[in-house]
Amino acid sequence: MKHRTPFSSVCREDPLSLLPFATQAPFNAYGRRHEPACLPDTRVDLLQGIYDWADGEDGKDEQCIFWLNGLAGTGKSTISRTVARRYDEQKRLGASFFFSKGGGDVSHAGKFFTSLAVQLAFNVPSLRQYICEAVTKRSDIASLSPPEQWRQLVFGPLSNLQSELCQTYILVVDALDECEDDKDVRIILQLLAEARSLTTVRLRVFLTSRPEIPIRSSMHHIPQAEHQDLVLHNVPLTIIDHDISLFLECNLGIIRQEWALGADWPGEVVLEQLVLRACGLFIWAATACRFIYEGKRFARKRLDIILKSSSSAITAPEKHLDEIYLAVLKHSISLEYLEEEKEEVRGMLKYTLGSIVVLLSPLSTSSLSRLLHLSKEDVDWTLKDLYAILDIPEDQTRQLCLHHPSFRDFLLNKDRCGDFWVDEKKAHQILAAGCIQLMSQTLKKDICEMHAPGSQASQVDSTWIEKCLPPEVQYACLYWVQHLQRSGSQVHDGEEAHRFLQAHLLHWLEALGWMGKTSEGIQAILSLEAHVPVSYLSIICRNLTNLSLG
Repeated sequence: MKHRTPFSSVCREDPLSLLPFATQAPFNAYGRRHEPACLPDTRVDLLQGIYDWADGEDGKDEQCIFWLNGLAGTGKSTISRTVARRYDEQKRLGASFFFSKGGGDVSHAGKFFTSLAVQLAFNVPSLRQYICEAVTKRSDIASLSPPEQWRQLVFGPLSNLQSELCQTYILVVDALDECEDDKDVRIILQLLAEARSLTTVRLRVFLTSRPEIPIRSSMHHIPQAEHQDLVLHNVPLTIIDHDISLFLECNLGIIRQEWALGADWPGEVVLEQLVLRACGLFIWAATACRFIYEGKRFARKRLDIILKSSSSAITAPEKHLDEIYLAVLKHSISLEYLEEEKEEVRGMLKYTLGSIVVLLSPLSTSSLSRLLHLSKEDVDWTLKDLYAILDIPEDQTRQLCLHHPSFRDFLLNKDRCGDFWVDEKKAHQILAAGCIQLMSQTLKKDICEMHAPGSQASQVDSTWIEKCLPPEVQYACLYWVQHLQRSGSQVHDGEEAHRFLQAHLLHWLEALGWMGKTSEGIQAILSLEAHVPVSYLSIICRNLTNLSLG
């Protein structure tokens, strides 16, 4: 039986298609469709203050940056989505970029400015011409430095606008602290601050992050008159408690109605106790509601578990968050198991969750099982009671992810999670080994069966490439070197990584070529220097030379 031809027609490229774009960056990306905005009547004063700043009604027109910072779980991203949606509806959202650690293209700054430029070209039609001209003039713009990308793709085109005088556009940059390189964070802030000097248009940057040192330090270098700051966890607790109460009342009401729990459930007293235990953290309230909801007919019992596991309100907010995460994890291990069975389940939890929280880009449960060399049933069984902390799509080909990055912080901190602690270096080591084993079993010469040297990825149907190189194999090709580096391992003669490089170096580079990621492969090889014996580097370089000459 012959394969359907994988070749597809090649259309003349739109200049914008030459700009790398992080598909999960915008606030309304498909992968973010279930992420909520603020409920009506919550965050009222806070949001109004942001809108007054953005609309120039606060009397501080020169403040081009609004920095909303706060502790993990205080609701920063929900506020960002609300702000982005408002200005999108008003046709005044220039672009949005939601950083996410472990989120692939949104975990670093590599596609930050190019993604902003693509969105600006679509959201501000009069900008499209100038951005396209910049790309046509410098087709290699995506490989230039961040300052060059900012000035040629964003600042320059905005400076050329004539008809948009006094118009205001908003950029929303969420969770900047989750950008993995602190140097990139500083550069981003320095460049965004240049928006103040635009005269043809008013550009306002709404920025959120945790109060991490690199961001605090960079903000201090921007003149105080040019930015407005709001510390979210300094908002009076009475206001936050009011909003959390509305949040709990709404979500528990849905649970009450769906599981027919009776008109008096959970009652005002219990609601007040839950608000007290949330300690100002929306993520605590959200996790509690998901845990209760997933209990279905045991919703009452799960509410009792939460109330009994929570300590007094005088403890730190982080302690309360730890307790609810521990409650979810402990509940996933049945009390009816024998002790050795409990240990086995706990070990599988740590093995699977540890891999999930250190993934460098999300995977589906199907892909994760193949990468970890576990049966799909084992992965499904391990995760079946963890919907309160994991977003697990019904469509098992779609990516699973954490509901909130605070769970990663919790799981990787031995002092916080006790018996469930995951050794981060060991987790990276497990994934590096899984990647190498999967590639060794899968990669081969002419993996896309072209039988035609010189074939290009742009000429091949993307569905055919994904059939030959499924998501978990593409993940392994892209990230095995990074996992190896983060595990602290070395590649010595005879080890699996060394054997892989000897047998499959060119197969790996060919696969990266089909994925359109050859440059990433070259960069990975260069970064391998500290992990590969000097004698073997010459073999790698010779293979690369032969490949380039061929």
